Amino acid sequence: MVIGAGRAPWRREADVTIVRREVLTLPGVELGPANPLPPLRTLDEMHELDERSKEGLPLDMSRQIGYRPLRSVLPERILDGYGRDRAPVTLDTIVIENDRLRATVLPGLGGRIASLFHKPTERELLYRNPVFQPADFALNGAWFSGGIEWNIGATGHTTLSCAPVHAARVTAPDGGEMLRLWEWERLRDLPFQVDLWLPDGSDFLYVGVRIRNPHEKPAPVYWWSNIAVPEERRVLAPAAEAWHFGYERSLRRVPVPEFDGADRTYPLNSTYPADYFYEVEDGRRRWIAALDDAGHGLVQTSTDLLRGRKLFVWGSGTGGRRWQRWLTEPGTGGYAEIQAGLARTQLEHVRLEAAGEFSWLEAYGPLTASAETVHSHHSQADWDGAVAEVERRLAEALPRADVDAAYAAWRPSADTEPGERLAVGSGWGALEVLRTGEKLAGTPFDEAMLGDEQAPWRELLESGALPEPRRVGPPGPSLVAPAWRDMLETAPARPLSEYHLGVAQWHAGDRAQAVRSWERGLELAPSLWPFLRCLAVADAADGHAERAADRYTEAFDDLCAERRDDGAVWVAATASLGREAISALLAVGRAAAARGVWDRLHAGTRARGRFRLLEAELLVAEGELAAARAVFAAGFEVADLREGAETIGELWAKAAPGEPLPDTYDFRMRPPASTPAD
Repeated sequence: MVIGAGRAPWRREADVTIVRREVLTLPGVELGPANPLPPLRTLDEMHELDERSKEGLPLDMSRQIGYRPLRSVLPERILDGYGRDRAPVTLDTIVIENDRLRATVLPGLGGRIASLFHKPTERELLYRNPVFQPADFALNGAWFSGGIEWNIGATGHTTLSCAPVHAARVTAPDGGEMLRLWEWERLRDLPFQVDLWLPDGSDFLYVGVRIRNPHEKPAPVYWWSNIAVPEERRVLAPAAEAWHFGYERSLRRVPVPEFDGADRTYPLNSTYPADYFYEVEDGRRRWIAALDDAGHGLVQTSTDLLRGRKLFVWGSGTGGRRWQRWLTEPGTGGYAEIQAGLARTQLEHVRLEAAGEFSWLEAYGPLTASAETVHSHHSQADWDGAVAEVERRLAEALPRADVDAAYAAWRPSADTEPGERLAVGSGWGALEVLRTGEKLAGTPFDEAMLGDEQAPWRELLESGALPEPRRVGPPGPSLVAPAWRDMLETAPARPLSEYHLGVAQWHAGDRAQAVRSWERGLELAPSLWPFLRCLAVADAADGHAERAADRYTEAFDDLCAERRDDGAVWVAATASLGREAISALLAVGRAAAARGVWDRLHAGTRARGRFRLLEAELLVAEGELAAARAVFAAGFEVADLREGAETIGELWAKAAPGEPLPDTYDFRMRPPASTPAD
């Protein structure tokens, strides 16, 4: 049954929508422990502009690009403990389905929709990744491809990509069942919710989203719904122009569909990875579709607040193909992403006023249009005709007025208190609610959600003192928001308090005070290495490379003397600190000292791909080029290779001057400097 203009999409006819728990087993890897070292360095994010690209941008876009961009991922931790040796893994899922659609949700992995299956046509509407393989694409590391991702926080993939969220049954606007996902986003300290709702007989999944700012000051907000689709599609949106972002960090306005001699609405017509942010005129219906050769595929539409639409392509070049194989299973087909966001581009953050909220409704469903019209691409008129055809078919399947009416019907339901809990997220939201006394209708953050990581911070809140740990070990996660920093400043000056205070001050940009806090803590602490490592990062940031290397050496020596066992936490700490220490020592030409650190790493750590690459770098520094090339020849996979990283290629050029980079190590996302991007 197709919903049309004659039927209100929220009116209940029969209670056929089902929400249930299931499990999904597929080849994958465990996430492993989080990196225990606080991420003090400046954020490494690909979506930054060179200064020339900022000239001549529309004023509102320029203002939002400059509005409080993120500089670090504190208070989050980096997730880099995964590998690439896949074995069967079991993931908890929540399924919501009616007689037309079945959506499979992963509550332990950011609430991502892994599959959207249309029953009448027996078609999967999304790109469904056949494996669970994390890669270093999220702001804090681990991310995986496929499905529909709810991207909140700041430019880049959300830190919640591989984190659990809360989930529960809620009464839908039609009286049936709705699935609510909610969590506290920690980079901006904002609670959000995603409500998934399938009216009886509907071919469209409705998604109600709300972001709230419970604070007394405005907050920067970032949201993009990222939808993976098979790349053998034409992507259509109601636009004649787009903003093209290339990974040489440039932003320029280009015509749609064709520029530089190719129709870029076909993902494989680009050589290099690229973003196309479509310029949809004000007042025009917001939608984006990806349709195959027969005119079948997926369409996404929304209420007007979600203004942006985007196409991301990996392209047909060697680097893009390598990334595709890296993120999934070779031979299973590639994907592109169609996306929808609050701003025109992903380089922008939108201001949300104090005590304000953003809310909107999205709809996802199948669409069929005339294949001949959709794939006509001989002239601009053909593009306009293809867009008009999709727009007409969308209006027949789901009128714009029905989307607006569904939003109006859902909006009161956003405050409905959840019923049966289906999954549990983090305790950080509960800690914030405990601190402020604020109650958020529809998204409860109960004290029962508090866990071990929140326990010392609860004691600080209630007693004014942060407890010292009973056992020796790496410090737990820091909190860096102003309210917590203020509490740390008035807490008794104990080692752990000084450590966390320094991290909070560093996050606030007060580096001198951070250094003083760490130096005070160092004088009192039984464990020296956490403070020495922080001071080493500060030295490196201030250009004192030799002193940073000295401190890293001392920190690693202290850690090796202190570590109690070969458990996961100590191994992770040794690996993370050892990796940083070796890099710092090589930066100042101390290859022998770097070798001394290398030799004390665990054997399992040295066998990991990241450390095989580090070994090759160490061999190059020692002048052993043939041995370094032998490391490449033996083969390694850097599981946490960063999106856009060119480290492997740069090292290969030193180890094998003049020789081409082997395809297996080619992850380049941009052309050589002398070659124009396409």
